[in-house]
Amino acid sequence: MKYYLIRTLFIGFIILFQFPIQAQQQEDRFVVLEKKMAELSKDVPGLNEKVEFSVTGASLQEFLGGLATSHELNISIDPTLQIRIYNKFSNEKVANVILFLAREYDLDILFVGSIMSFKKYIAPVQKDVIPVHEILVKYSAYNDLMTLDLKNDTLEKVVKKITQVTRKNLILTSGLASKIVNVYIEDMPFESAINRMAYANQLKLVKTEDNFFVLKPIGEGEDGLDALTKAGDKAKKGKTIVNKASGTTSAPGTGGAAAGASEMHVEIEEDSATGNRYITLSAVNTPINQVIKEVAQEVGANYFLFSDIKGNITTSITRVNFEHFLTYILQGTDHTYKLDGPLYLIGDRKIEGLRANRVIQLKFRSLDAIHDIIPTELKKGVEVKEFKELNSILVSGSLPQINEIEAFITALDRVVPMVMIEVLLLDINKTRSVKTGITAGLGDSTVKTSGTFLPGIDVTLSSSNVNEFLNWLGTNNVFNLGRVTPNFYMTLSALESNNNAEVRSTPKLSTLNGHEASLSIGSTVYYTVQTQNVLNSLTPQTVVTQQYNSVQANMAINIKPVVSGDDQVTLTIDVSVTDFISLPPTGPPPSTTNQFKSIIRVRNEEMVVLGGLERTQKTETTSGVPLLSRIPILKWLFSSRTKGKTKLVSVVFIKPTIIY
Repeated sequence: MKYYLIRTLFIGFIILFQFPIQAQQQEDRFVVLEKKMAELSKDVPGLNEKVEFSVTGASLQEFLGGLATSHELNISIDPTLQIRIYNKFSNEKVANVILFLAREYDLDILFVGSIMSFKKYIAPVQKDVIPVHEILVKYSAYNDLMTLDLKNDTLEKVVKKITQVTRKNLILTSGLASKIVNVYIEDMPFESAINRMAYANQLKLVKTEDNFFVLKPIGEGEDGLDALTKAGDKAKKGKTIVNKASGTTSAPGTGGAAAGASEMHVEIEEDSATGNRYITLSAVNTPINQVIKEVAQEVGANYFLFSDIKGNITTSITRVNFEHFLTYILQGTDHTYKLDGPLYLIGDRKIEGLRANRVIQLKFRSLDAIHDIIPTELKKGVEVKEFKELNSILVSGSLPQINEIEAFITALDRVVPMVMIEVLLLDINKTRSVKTGITAGLGDSTVKTSGTFLPGIDVTLSSSNVNEFLNWLGTNNVFNLGRVTPNFYMTLSALESNNNAEVRSTPKLSTLNGHEASLSIGSTVYYTVQTQNVLNSLTPQTVVTQQYNSVQANMAINIKPVVSGDDQVTLTIDVSVTDFISLPPTGPPPSTTNQFKSIIRVRNEEMVVLGGLERTQKTETTSGVPLLSRIPILKWLFSSRTKGKTKLVSVVFIKPTIIY
């Protein structure tokens, strides 16, 4: 106890001493980030721009992705970051917002040129920090095998871990909680493994009548070797050896059996602590009836044979109780046993007194198709019926087979994970157009002066304004360009327009593991089709028939998730997005379709990009007077130009979340 007190005080002193050092290291880290951000701001103007944001529950990836798109930044984000942002930023620089996020959510930013890479900050590992050792306990309820790997672990933690894993009650007597234990045991029956662990650490195991296992210290003045020797001496006193060869009995060590004859060797070992008797059997070509009779006599078990058990057996069994002995001996035959109080009933599996019935209720899985999953060999000679109302199976047959079927179903009865899939469909459309030029013409009537000067020039001049301009040019009698007719008009254009549109769809789908989830959202447009039919050849009549046809534009998503044991999710994805380009008054409307099909593997709660499609379209239209529209300077008076640039980006993000 003194050693552990000193050790605890020493660790606490190290932690208190390191705390101000770690705080100072954190502060120095943010100073370095601010300097790097200030240097990068000189080359990246977007970091100095002001932002207006109000964010509620958005993920860090979505928020930083929006900043990067809006302010032309190069940002890389670790997909494993699971951070939701609830902030409002008003009239603040982008650089300050990024530094605030790094400090608030303990992020680390790596700078490579103009690229900023965001990851979770991992503090340097302190050498003085003692790593926590994991207590390794593995247990299989199907075959009652346990594996232990204990290294300087306290007995209290070991007992707690074993009880949690095996669901068997293992308790300590007072004064053993802080005892250090070491042992490595692989694939050994539970009770035998606990016995070996107790022996290796100067302890002994006692099993109570209510199936509690108690670890006690070995008696005072008695070490582990002495206890084992005494237990061995006591067991040897209770041993009985029977050799059968050609119908004769011989003492141990008196020779072997005759060629072709049967031979059997039995040892009975009694546990000094629990009083249980264990059987070690070696038999060669020995009748099963004889084996059961000899072993039951030596163990002191009461049994009743319903029918004669025919056949011989060759086997070698080490340290098993009488029930396990009967299970091994009768396995593969047409016979079974049933324990009725202190009496073992042995006979044909089909005998009424030996049949057993058991209701096996599924806790986590549904009953669908469970009957087909059970192997045919396990169901041979056993009747299996389903009760959907109780989500249970009724099994009727021999007890060993029922136990096998129950163990098989229990191994399959696990929680089926549900997968929630978040799909983010993002369409960004940026359009820029420039229109310049002069247009002149004659109208049917006098055109009045109208138009706008701001934010762009788009003015139509009447003939009177044009004549005033011509008169002003001829004031000094230098130029006399004449006059235009009253129906003359002139249009001056100098316009630039920008259009940014962002369309976001965020459907969420949930489905059980291995089942497909489907979602379809869209609209239907109807258009008319006219048909003319001419009737009656003598007096022709024209009949016009209108028929309405439908066209659909849908967003259809089909996803099938399959969860593996290490929280990896394999997704089979089919995404199809159809939109109408325009709605003409007649005829079917034109449409565009984006479709993605893929099979990907993603970690739990990791977001990936399924498809990214970027389309850029440039157009330029020019009209003017031949020859004059090509002469520099003059071409601005005798031509008009329209330039356009359209950029469309379509991105699909997928994020699965496993829910148990």
